[in-house]
Amino acid sequence: MKKILLIEDNQEIRENTADLLELANYNVATAENGIIGVEIARQFEPDIIICDIMMPKLDGYGVLFLLSKNTKTSGIPFIFLTAKSEKDDMRKGMNMGADDYITKPFEEIELLNAVGSRLKKNDLLKKEITTNLKGIKTFFSDASSFEELKNLSKDRRLIKYRKKTDIYMEGDLAYKLYFIQSGKVKTYKMADSGKEFITGMFGSGDFLGAMSLLGESGVYGESAIVNEDAEICAISKDDFTNLIFSNKMVSNAFIKLLSDNLVEREDQLVRLAYCSVRQRIAKKLIELSSKTNLNNDALKGINVTREDLAGLIGIAKETLCRTLSQLKDDRLILMEKRNITILDKMQLTRVADSGYL
Repeated sequence: MKKILLIEDNQEIRENTADLLELANYNVATAENGIIGVEIARQFEPDIIICDIMMPKLDGYGVLFLLSKNTKTSGIPFIFLTAKSEKDDMRKGMNMGADDYITKPFEEIELLNAVGSRLKKNDLLKKEITTNLKGIKTFFSDASSFEELKNLSKDRRLIKYRKKTDIYMEGDLAYKLYFIQSGKVKTYKMADSGKEFITGMFGSGDFLGAMSLLGESGVYGESAIVNEDAEICAISKDDFTNLIFSNKMVSNAFIKLLSDNLVEREDQLVRLAYCSVRQRIAKKLIELSSKTNLNNDALKGINVTREDLAGLIGIAKETLCRTLSQLKDDRLILMEKRNITILDKMQLTRVADSGYL
């Protein structure tokens, strides 16, 4: 039986909603405020959380923020249940990582459909993923069922590489993640002395290039060469970044898949995954504002193209422009052509730390 945590301060709504969910054969725990809800979530470990926004002591945004910082609760699907229907409120909740948003009053079937849909998608991503091409294709297919990931590419062709063939060289533009279906691959770096330093040996089921795709330099930090005839599937950088950053549940599953052979790098992947796009952009703007070579002296702003800024952060230009417009609407930055000026550094720092104002 699936477990649901319902956090709602209105007793009548809480009891009626709990009754509805129990009739639908769910095991339901309830909490009358956010503080109690957070504590129950840590102990009850629900399969999904339904949470009101406007509550005493700790509101729904605070509940989501605290649970997202706990590894035991960060991957639980989260649905906001609220009377607030303004776009700004919805945007704030979704930017923080909420999975859905239901406005009160709601139809019973609307809530049950939302809960059932989220649980089904979560189950798809919890199942064991086989580390072969079939498993990768299944994972991409399941991930594509989420609205924000429906445009994932369909190309999963295997490319044959002969022994001693270079896959990529240190310093090359990092634009693909590589999955090894068969064969063996060696990664290495060249010392200034010309000596080769081996950084890893990889085989069937392993991934190559993940950390380079996440790095700010935009290039591969090592070279990869085939040690034994191999079949390899290439995954585009756009697909990779979407899987890491677009959806919390998909991100958890993908990081686990990557980290099976990158245990020592898992912490960095997790940190990046749980920083929203909004946080990452705010952090980068604050960082760049202190670098004089990117500043425009006349306007005291950051002088950088949108393409370059998107590349520095590791996101699509369209995603960057959309989030910059939101920050502009929030009066945190001013944009004029390629120049970006920070208007409220204190509030922008708050966004960088928590993802919301």
